[in-house]
Amino acid sequence: MNTRWKPNVTVAAVIAKDFDGIEKFLLVEEITRDGLRLNNPAGHLDPGESPEQGCARETLEETAFHFTPTAIVGVYMSRFERVQAEGLLDITYLRFAYCGELGAHVEGQPLDEGIVRTLWLSADEIRACVKLHRSPLLLRCMEDYLAGRRYPLGMVTTDASVFAI
Repeated sequence: MNTRWKPNVTVAAVIAKDFDGIEKFLLVEEITRDGLRLNNPAGHLDPGESPEQGCARETLEETAFHFTPTAIVGVYMSRFERVQAEGLLDITYLRFAYCGELGAHVEGQPLDEGIVRTLWLSADEIRACVKLHRSPLLLRCMEDYLAGRRYPLGMVTTDASVFAI
């Protein structure tokens, strides 16, 4: 076999905000082939951008909020399998999760295709609805954030050649 294995690189934002003493997390509700699911603002890394830039872009596209990453919460791998008519779909994801500063909301900006709405949920509310999570990494990233995991942005280096597209 001469096929090269390539994981799908994704980026995700773990965004927390205090609401009268209750910390809540910004999530998106999106339409998937499995129905409505919850996820962090997240998506695939695009050509010509760093993971940090991709996270800011995806957050804006999915929530209509500007976002500035300030730290890496973690780097995660997960595997997804689904039986299809053509055979088994087997995808590995490599996720870079960032926390940071939530910026201004862009009034009137449409959300990405498939995003139904944004919502703020507490950690307990997120833990109580695991069956609605699009990815098991939603919970893992939140728990790592709550545990205080923060790594410097400089941990990930994007070579200048990436931007020469």
